[in-house]
Amino acid sequence: MPQLEARHVTLASESRAVLADAALHGAPLQVLAQLALRGLLRACVPAAYGGLREAVEMRDLVVLRLLLGELSPLADTMFAMQGLGSYPVQLAGSEAQKRALLPGAADGSLVCAFAITEPEAGSDVGSMQTRAERRGDEWVLTGTKTFISNAGLAHRYVLFARTSDDRKRGISAFVIEGDRAGLEVEPLKLLGDHPVGTLHLRGVMLPAAALVGQEGDGLKLALSTLDFFRATVGAAAAGMAQRALDEARARVKSRVQFGKPIAEHQATQLAIAEMAVDVRAARLLCLDAAETADLGGNARDAAQKAAMAKLFATEAAQRVVDRALQLWGGAGLVEGTTVERLYREVRALRIYEGTSEIQKLVIARTELART
Repeated sequence: MPQLEARHVTLASESRAVLADAALHGAPLQVLAQLALRGLLRACVPAAYGGLREAVEMRDLVVLRLLLGELSPLADTMFAMQGLGSYPVQLAGSEAQKRALLPGAADGSLVCAFAITEPEAGSDVGSMQTRAERRGDEWVLTGTKTFISNAGLAHRYVLFARTSDDRKRGISAFVIEGDRAGLEVEPLKLLGDHPVGTLHLRGVMLPAAALVGQEGDGLKLALSTLDFFRATVGAAAAGMAQRALDEARARVKSRVQFGKPIAEHQATQLAIAEMAVDVRAARLLCLDAAETADLGGNARDAAQKAAMAKLFATEAAQRVVDRALQLWGGAGLVEGTTVERLYREVRALRIYEGTSEIQKLVIARTELART
């Protein structure tokens, strides 16, 4: 069974305390400011650039996303994007790029984003069509990115574009400012409260120094980033599931039908039991994946555990939230109730950062490669 170290337990406890009275609903930038004020964004960045620890630890991200998913899915998204949108620079950025981006990610003065998805390139990242053409000392970017969290809010995007037609080495990563000429944002209205949009790159010109790492390393960099954050998506889902279970438990104890609280009906008890098992199993899988990653476990096992954590936790959270709404009955459908909000927010987690189907393929291929 995974065991958190005292420092991770302390972080979770202190974070719950400082967030108890925080305004974690409403405008995304206000929510981000609350996270920055309480120092939580520092967990996304190494200490050398204003972060919490010498290196970013997945266990920190998991315990924080368990908490944020429970308290506020919007806060969880804003927290996660600071990490996801800065991690490629941590991995491969120049010292100048790190100095320009990471301190701002840690203190919330820069809003970060990660731009990889395209209208015809989702799970198949290698089929992206956005192009970056080298012209002297500059890159010229053309194309479209879509379903990009923090679109329109981000000060910095780490954006991936094709620099050659090579299937494996044809994608590169760039840091692009949100106010660059030629970058146009089209807002999208999706389920949930976090800002999402489409980016249109119409001849965006970037200096050569905007390239992150080496030309052609973009696909490897993107997949490394997604691998690192995959289990933390499961943690956010587990947090949402915990909140749904809490809401359901309170509801069935207070709601009376057929002369007694519905908690006393056997069918309700069976549903609560299944929900509790799903929540606990999801939490443990995420913590186990984080422990393996942080303690230097086998890379293949770490990737498989992360995929298992995301797959199970997001699917389980969908079940738990759905059952919670069912137990609430018609009242759970009223816009603005917690279970209604969770029902909208939880669905996307089974899609972004690798669909459930992709996670199954990762798990199966790893398992079949074993001797």
